[in-house]
Amino acid sequence: MRTSVDSRIVLVDDHAILRQGLRSILEREPDLEVVGEAATPAEARVVADSIRPNVMVIDLKLSGGSELEGLSLCRELSAAHPEIGLLVLTTFLDERLVVEAVHAGARGYVVKDVDTRELVSAIRSVTRGQSAFDSRTAVAVVQTLANGRPTDDELTARELEVLRLLAKGNSNNGIGEQLFISPTTVKFHVSNVLRKLGASRRAEAAYEASKRGII
Repeated sequence: MRTSVDSRIVLVDDHAILRQGLRSILEREPDLEVVGEAATPAEARVVADSIRPNVMVIDLKLSGGSELEGLSLCRELSAAHPEIGLLVLTTFLDERLVVEAVHAGARGYVVKDVDTRELVSAIRSVTRGQSAFDSRTAVAVVQTLANGRPTDDELTARELEVLRLLAKGNSNNGIGEQLFISPTTVKFHVSNVLRKLGASRRAEAAYEASKRGII
């Protein structure tokens, strides 16, 4: 019987077997408790709203989508629940993704073949509000920062999603429905896209993005 639990964890991964394996590993620790699971971004948002865990362990690639889906989820959860520590646990070891995940609100980033002790340590660090990276992702962050951080003119993962839908002729309402965000939020992203591309109209933004090879 648990007497003291410091970290209430939600696992977000589209593979049930992996979630079960993680649960069995984490719940051996007296200070860790898995209080919920989610397989999709939509489920993750519902669980975050209803359970309010300390930590959410998130895979970047969910429900057959791209890694952008997990990055977008991190960004949304970070904005809606800044008190929840977000830890990315994924198979992707990519300098760009590590830094983008941090920019999206993740406090830590570890790869799935990490040692169990490192994963447990990372969760405890995130619970305390600290950053947590395994040895390889820490190197990726250092190398990326050494090569220069992304500029303010670079589009974020969410802005790229909005831009691609915008270029297909979708309205703000249509984009919001596909990305599960409000039209007001879409308008905010569209404004940023236009500014960063130096465009005054949506069609001009699509043309400029195509010319630059962004879409």
